[in-house]
Amino acid sequence: QVQLVESGGGLVQPGGSLRLSCAASGSVFSVGVMGWYRQTPGKERELVATITNDGTTNYAESVKGRFTISRENAKKTAYLQMNSLKPEDTAVYYCNAPSVTTLYFTKLEVWGQGTLVTVSS
Repeated sequence: QVQLVESGGGLVQPGGSLRLSCAASGSVFSVGVMGWYRQTPGKERELVATITNDGTTNYAESVKGRFTISRENAKKTAYLQMNSLKPEDTAVYYCNAPSVTTLYFTKLEVWGQGTLVTVSS
């Protein structure tokens, strides 16, 4: 069994910062691309940022210059540093790994359970 365990969400004032973490656990051999998505009620889940094994990153236009995605391959963990947060960043944030290689050399796509980020004064 493979899981992505997220942490770090919460309530923050506009202009503040939060750091999300996403750790792969279970029968994991390796993790390919890791990414963060977010969703608000009534809207489709949208891409926030992705990062490859070698550190190549991709960001949604709405978060460029404010959010930074990073990872520690040895820990099978990805991070999302969110600065200059705005009320419109309020959402449930989901971690995604579309290509996880298990100890049995099967490949899985895995989603985290989601963590709520609320930006409000």
